[in-house]
Amino acid sequence: MQQGTLMRKVKSKSWKKQRFFKLQDDCMTIWYQSKRTGKIESAFSISDVETVREGHQSEVLQSLAEEFPPERCFTIVFYGRRGNLDLIAGSAEEAQCWIQGLRQLIEVLPLTPALVSRTWIRDWFQKADKNKDGRMNFKEVQRLLKMMNVDMNEDHALRLFQAADKSESGTLEGEEFVLFYKALTQREEVLSLFQDFSEDGKKLTLLELVDFLQQEQLEDEGTEELAMELIDKYEPSETARARHVLSADGFLMYLCSPEGSIFNPQHRGLWQDMSQPLCHYFISSSHNTYLIEDQIRGQSSIEGYIRALKRGCRCLEVDCWDGPNGEPMVYHGHTFTSKIPFREVVSTLGKYAFKHGRTLLPCSLLGAEENWWCWSWGHKGLGDSKCHGGGVHPKVPTSPSLTRQELKHKILLKGKKIGRLEDTLDGPGDEAPDVSDDDNGAEEERRRAKVGPALQKDKESLAQALSDCVVYCKSVSFRGFQEARSHSRPSEISSLSEAKARKLIRDAGNEFVRHNAWQLTRIYPSGMRTDSSNYSPQEMWNVGCQIVALNFQTAGTEMDLCDGLFSQNGRCGYVLKPPFMRDEETLFNPSDPSSREGPGPVTLTIQVISGQQLPKVANSKDGAVIDPLVRVEIHGVPADQAHQETKYIENNGFNPRWDETLQFQLHVPELALVRFVVEDYDKTSRNDFVGQFTLAFANIKPGYRHIHLLSKDGTSIPPSSLFVHIRITE
Repeated sequence: MQQGTLMRKVKSKSWKKQRFFKLQDDCMTIWYQSKRTGKIESAFSISDVETVREGHQSEVLQSLAEEFPPERCFTIVFYGRRGNLDLIAGSAEEAQCWIQGLRQLIEVLPLTPALVSRTWIRDWFQKADKNKDGRMNFKEVQRLLKMMNVDMNEDHALRLFQAADKSESGTLEGEEFVLFYKALTQREEVLSLFQDFSEDGKKLTLLELVDFLQQEQLEDEGTEELAMELIDKYEPSETARARHVLSADGFLMYLCSPEGSIFNPQHRGLWQDMSQPLCHYFISSSHNTYLIEDQIRGQSSIEGYIRALKRGCRCLEVDCWDGPNGEPMVYHGHTFTSKIPFREVVSTLGKYAFKHGRTLLPCSLLGAEENWWCWSWGHKGLGDSKCHGGGVHPKVPTSPSLTRQELKHKILLKGKKIGRLEDTLDGPGDEAPDVSDDDNGAEEERRRAKVGPALQKDKESLAQALSDCVVYCKSVSFRGFQEARSHSRPSEISSLSEAKARKLIRDAGNEFVRHNAWQLTRIYPSGMRTDSSNYSPQEMWNVGCQIVALNFQTAGTEMDLCDGLFSQNGRCGYVLKPPFMRDEETLFNPSDPSSREGPGPVTLTIQVISGQQLPKVANSKDGAVIDPLVRVEIHGVPADQAHQETKYIENNGFNPRWDETLQFQLHVPELALVRFVVEDYDKTSRNDFVGQFTLAFANIKPGYRHIHLLSKDGTSIPPSSLFVHIRITE
């Protein structure tokens, strides 16, 4: 890899260009250049790579399957919304060299604070060293400061430069640049906190660290053992570790670590009761999962399914329509979106649905007559055990107690069903077929009037086979809460548009909560959202709607809330609803917080102290430095909806200090999400987005905490962070 390899970079069936790829000496960076011009076209860091897929695992490589064998093909998948890189090596051996090499580099790249710092230093040095001589003069350092979001007084910058220039050569190289970087990144606010608990101002003894953990971090169990663990894990000096003390450097490393994060590390893994009925969980859900662009002319791609599943999505949507030679295709019907074969979607689900050990996957099969043709194709991709109701045989009883745990490793099909569930279990009945659904019941009736009797009979036999698979998620029209309580079953589900859901929330909030305590409800975006924009999921979660389908391809506040809610509980895609939303006789109404049973309101106090190495705004001018402010938003029941923000700090995105306190009262904290947003202030136009982090209130860890910021598409942007102090009081 470090010698370089000539490979084909592929963008389409007709676009195949030879490029020379090489791993740099730092074993962190890969660049590639044109074979014809020799010009370096692009580079990426190993830390940008999420995974490497072997063989024909993209639409482009699948289209070239007859021309190039799978042994020579692989796909580099990046974090976020950056496009994949499809490559064809000259031989199977070369392909394996890159595949295995990249996987090993990804594996050995844990982003510890020390590694993030070293990577950051190296990257900036390479950017600023214009003449590539391995040294930086003062002019290059000034340029570097602008690039790093620092607008520093020239005299102060020169003093730091001269202090680091130990060789007095007028340039910085190697360790001298590291010294300059350390002086630049001195954290006075952390040092002051350290000295408040350190008697000699140089170290924290074991007992002093225990005092800090108990008094400030509110750790109340096993604090001495925890203190020992933190020293062993984060103290860089072997001598200090042997003496069981923590230096200022070790203290900073702890505060920047997962243990020092605002997100409670105990909630990262599975921490909730996972044996409840399915309707007792919020379920991460996507709308028109196959689309990665807009709803009218956008591209359909299996990448939509892969990305959604990797993001923790557990409810996917598949729109099936007739294709050539009777093969069903997936696309947005009656639009100009591109099409993908249904068999490719099924194959992708087979590969990725349970790849990370996640459990149930409710799969919404939508469309009109076309779904009935999908039965035999589904068998080919998933096999009998998953197609028959996702492994749930029709004779499995569907009672309110059917739990998420009982449905583990199953794929449920949400769809229309011929007749009642009892007919499937006990044999055909005399009842007329019930195939109605808010989404497409009328379309079904029109279709039946158009097709001939022979073809209709043929399709109904196929329809019966697919119908038998629909066990726990039979689609039914919603005709009111009273009708549902009298005639519906827990094995049924209704789909509501966002507008209809909002009207029900306004008119009958408590009835909606009660309904969702025993039956599943799916909410989908308005058909007017042709740009794939999203509605706020929070108002739907406030009444307990489980399947709140969003356009995962569209970044923004709505997807930040979705990612924030489902980032807990092992990212399994399921979050247990609060107890007062699981009671069928609950009095809770989100418009009246006093109807909630339980303790009174809580006060959330957030001191926003500082920011570290904030990114520049995309497409900003050379030399531009941001004026950052922090806004804290509360998303929850209407009474809790609020936001406050700090003042902006002029010309400092590197180490801004705010030292401002924001306070919120939460009446229903169990439903609250807290979103931290950093923006670049602009007095003449809309502020520019810099970074954000969102989490459920239940996952907040009090004390002095770092908030590690995410980009607009939800990927991490180390080492950008906020430093805050959190207090929660009743």
